[in-house]
Amino acid sequence: MAEASSPRSSSERLLSARLWFRTYRFPLSAAVLAVGAALCILAFASFSPLGGVWPFSAIDYYTNETGRGGVNYNLAFAIVGPIVLIIGAYLVGAYLVARNRFEQLMRSKSKAEFLRNLPELEELLWDLTPDDHTRYLDKCAEFRVRR
Repeated sequence: MAEASSPRSSSERLLSARLWFRTYRFPLSAAVLAVGAALCILAFASFSPLGGVWPFSAIDYYTNETGRGGVNYNLAFAIVGPIVLIIGAYLVGAYLVARNRFEQLMRSKSKAEFLRNLPELEELLWDLTPDDHTRYLDKCAEFRVRR
């Protein structure tokens, strides 16, 4: 009798999720940055004269329900927005710094320089995409470095 295919184990799901997050780290970081900026803009517009201008007044109608016996979410935007913005800026900045340093180290022409930079390269690979790991392995093969 044929064996029924079992659902993926939790470790396989975790590995595939980790691979997905590594592959799409920069777009996700940029999205977090954009959401934080949007929340900050909404909070600023809510507590400034811009709140009466068309797009902000329409948004304020749905986010500030105090006149209708509800909750004012604009205060939450003012608190959460800067936090999300800082987190997004850190994630984008950390990725760009790691990407720049990786590109510098991968430009090395000598095997001795490449070997000297191996520990830093391997640490940077944790922050970069699987494609960068493939490039690193190709460079190791080019210099005949066993990994």
